[in-house]
Amino acid sequence: MNAHEETVRAYFAALDSNDLDAMLQLFAAEAIVHSPMLGEVRAAEFFPKVFGASSATSITVFDVLVSAQGQPRAVGYFNYDWTLKDGTVIQFDAADVFDFDADGRIAKMTILYDTYPIRDTVGNKYE
Repeated sequence: MNAHEETVRAYFAALDSNDLDAMLQLFAAEAIVHSPMLGEVRAAEFFPKVFGASSATSITVFDVLVSAQGQPRAVGYFNYDWTLKDGTVIQFDAADVFDFDADGRIAKMTILYDTYPIRDTVGNKYE
């Protein structure tokens, strides 16, 4: 397993356990997250919102793919079983694209999933 795959797997572990400190350690200080629901947000602002809206999370990782072109990039494909603080349960498949800086930290993450089935359910439940 290479370093980028290890980082992506650590990301999924932090997401699964709602561990904000572990999550933010994986990201560069000025890292950006591109989210279908929240737009472009700094990682340091994004994850407190996500974890603040969550009461439970279960992640099933299908694949972690590293760049075949030698780029500092990896993709994690997974199922997100997400319970919000109000008890709403949402389940969807997603792919997160990770771009790494020279130090191996996540500099940019782009989240990809179909928002149509969950848009009305999630709405504005982020604090």
